[in-house]
Formats: sequence, structure tokens, C-alpha cells
Amino acid sequence: MMNTSTMDRSAIEQIVRQIVLAQTNGPPETPNLVVSTSARHVHLTDEHVETLFGKGHTLTPQKELYQTGFYAAEETVMVVGPRRRMLPAVRVLGPTRPHSQVELAFTDGISLGIELPVRASGKIKGTPGCVLVGPQGVVELSQGVIRAERHVHMSLEDAQRYRVANGDRMDLKIGSSCGVVLNDLLVRADETSKLEVHIDTDEANAADLDNATSVELVRQDSDCRCRQG
Repeated sequence: MMNTSTMDRSAIEQIVRQIVLAQTNGPPETPNLVVSTSARHVHLTDEHVETLFGKGHTLTPQKELYQTGFYAAEETVMVVGPRRRMLPAVRVLGPTRPHSQVELAFTDGISLGIELPVRASGKIKGTPGCVLVGPQGVVELSQGVIRAERHVHMSLEDAQRYRVANGDRMDLKIGSSCGVVLNDLLVRADETSKLEVHIDTDEANAADLDNATSVELVRQDSDCRCRQG
């Protein structure tokens, strides 16, 4: 009887060890990957908010964005390019920033007559400018009009899961009726970001993102993949 009891206990311990080992060495949990279309928008300084909308005015949040602390504001501005070409009612995003910046898609640049450089957000030195028109005033930007570089926000935990670091590059595979692979997404990893890819409207339309059946984020130097289908 004692030998049988000992064997039962031993068998149970072996099963437990196998379960723990499987949990430790098994595939990592697939993160919830969100791919968002970043439509044309404007970031403003506090000074420019007051110039465009009136002294003492502050941005009014209309809709919270996926990233915590960021929002689409009720305020919009007209963006005017060379030869008075314009885009009316371009949404302002908050909160305010140290430098004003306009983020457009390639086809927006064609409409405005501006050759848009592809830049990471905030890297505006030497970029084209434009005129912003609000209900209370006008701001002339000497620089700050860009086509935002496609990128992926992620937490440090997500970065560890994908085995990438801030500043690395990844590829995005979008499965749809006209699926595409978007190369060289900039990794923007920090302690607070949620896992989210940002691509512009041209890229989203080309990939038929609204009807996508799967999205897959791929580390460039390996077969490490995390997908959502």
C-alpha cells in the first residue's frame, strides 16, 4: 500500500512538472495587435491654438484615441499650400506639443502641391511649411509638413516578446483581397504605449484594411511572428 501511495505521488509530481515545463517553454502569448489608419491631422503648440481659436482657448477633447492620453479635438483648421490649394477642416489632435506639425498622406500632398518628405513624428527640421487658418487667426508654418513614417507603438513588454528594441524595424503583413506587405515600420517602444500600428490612409486603402482577414507583425531579422486573424 505504501509503495502504491509513493508511486501515485511521484506520478502526480511528474505530471505537474510537465505542465509547468510546457507553460514555461511554450509559445509566447500572442499580443492583441491593433492596426489603425492615421488620417490627415494637425498637432499644435499652445501659442498656435490661441492664435487660431482665440486668446485663452484650449483644445476640447472630442474622442479618445487608442493610446492613453491622446485625443481627437473638436477643433479643425484649414491647411493651405502653394498657389492657394487647400484642405478644409483638418482635425487637430491633442494634447498640444512643443512644435506644430501637419501629418498628411501622399495624395494629400499632391492636392496641396507639396512634396512631402517621409519623417518620424517630431523630426521636422528642413521640411516644407504651409499656412493654417482657424476661425480667429492665421499661422504660417515655415516647416512641419510631413508624411508620417509608418510605425508601431508598443510597450517594453511587447518589445521583449517580439525581441525588438526602440528604433528597430519590423514588417507588417496584411491579409485581404489585395493584401500587402509594408516594410520598415519604425518601432517606438516605451513603458506606457499599447501595441498599435499606424499607417496612413493611402497605405490602408491600398491594403483594403477595413476588410482585412489577418495582420501579422514580423521582426525583420528572424522568423519571429505574432499575428491576429
